[in-house]
Amino acid sequence: MDNLPTFDEPKIHYGFYLGINQNDFKVSYRPSNFPTTTVEIKPTSGFNVGLIADLRLHKNVNLRFEPGLMSNSKTIYFNNSNALLTSTDSIREIGTTYLHLPLVLKFSTDRWNNVRPFVLAGVSYDYNFSSNQDNSNDNFSGEFRMKTSNFMYELGIGVDIYLYFFKFSPSIRGVFAMNRELVDDNNSNSPWTSPINVFSTRGIFLNFAFE
Repeated sequence: MDNLPTFDEPKIHYGFYLGINQNDFKVSYRPSNFPTTTVEIKPTSGFNVGLIADLRLHKNVNLRFEPGLMSNSKTIYFNNSNALLTSTDSIREIGTTYLHLPLVLKFSTDRWNNVRPFVLAGVSYDYNFSSNQDNSNDNFSGEFRMKTSNFMYELGIGVDIYLYFFKFSPSIRGVFAMNRELVDDNNSNSPWTSPINVFSTRGIFLNFAFE
């Protein structure tokens, strides 16, 4: 028996999602006075929660706005034999909370009984509440600074499962920053930031949507 046989007919519907995430950073280097620099990222799992507004554009295409909050933490290790950093100076603990505002296209197959696979592609604006961007202190004072406003793109796959009372949709997504998120230290010869060229989020989301 098909559950919720007319669920996909309304033009607009709403829902919410819960999930877990794990984010780290893509890092690349540039010429500097600290050529032996390496940066190691150790992420921990975080959570994400948000709302869903879904607009049906076609029987197989939906436009979705999924505002939510995303939180996670990371430990960053700076290894540089030329900088002579102390054990305290070489470690930065980064806790971040983002307002995540994605606009996503959802491409679905035709429904087969009570399941319907789909793929996702979209872009998002992320506001980092923990960025420290406007803090006058930098790594020389123990403060690691990141940009407040960031732009991401995301790709994912999932499946709609039509249950008796609601639709349940697990999905897995890759999220990738399009801009450099690092704020350089005030001193252009900083052993922390001067060797770093690219410093951008990359992560995996496992979301569970209820609609």
